[in-house]
Amino acid sequence: MSAASTDLNPTQERTTELSESLTEVRTKIQVASIPGRSPTLVAVSKVKPASDIFACYNNGQLDFGENYVQELEEKARILPADIRWHFIGTLQSNKAKILASIPNLYSIQTLGSVKAATALQNALPADRTSPLRVLIQINTSGEDSKSGIPPLTSSSDIANSDVALLAKHILTECPSLQLEGLMTIGALELSLTASETEKNADFERLKETRDLLHNYLEQHFGEVGEKWGDKASGQLLLSMGMSSDYEAALKAGGDIVRVGTGIFGQRPKKAA
Repeated sequence: MSAASTDLNPTQERTTELSESLTEVRTKIQVASIPGRSPTLVAVSKVKPASDIFACYNNGQLDFGENYVQELEEKARILPADIRWHFIGTLQSNKAKILASIPNLYSIQTLGSVKAATALQNALPADRTSPLRVLIQINTSGEDSKSGIPPLTSSSDIANSDVALLAKHILTECPSLQLEGLMTIGALELSLTASETEKNADFERLKETRDLLHNYLEQHFGEVGEKWGDKASGQLLLSMGMSSDYEAALKAGGDIVRVGTGIFGQRPKKAA
């Protein structure tokens, strides 16, 4: 069955398997979360069939993440309209129009350029009832294989940093976008080798960048409100942590975790 198949009825065995995995992840999230915080679990459903998503939806899961624009568009067309779709793949400006046409697109977590922000702003329909949430992707590990812009390391000359310039553009030129926070994909080896007591350097860099950017925005654009940040927490949100390290991310103060294999199982390998 293809990922976009219209068959939304998984087998009973698969339904039970997904329910057990989802319950296990939710329990671990509850244990790892900082007291008083209610992090968002985004179930990363790329290349998985729509029936898997529907089974999780029937188990109360509303937030799903997709990496590929066409796959997201096809799944959104056949799955329930109250699903909150998060785009977490590489954002290309020429795909903005397709993404913007999805009515229940909830957020884009991989914004990395003024060009892409402008493309989204221009593509969003005028009758959209609420701003599209966006997160700026930060390349905390500095790896060439990862997208995103460099993290902030000090408050000196922050106004001319890529992060601040993109944030300023969103706030001043993109009324249909809401700057919700920052996102990172940390280095895999950090998640695999870190001990229980060792801090993940990529998560710490994202937190530092968030704090510096928060102070800058507060000075120049006022307190957290409708246009930037999350009013409930009074901060820019942090999307960090995947199947291998989401518990560490939550203990470090993450607000959004993106879990795929932990819920859906291993994905098939790409054909050579």
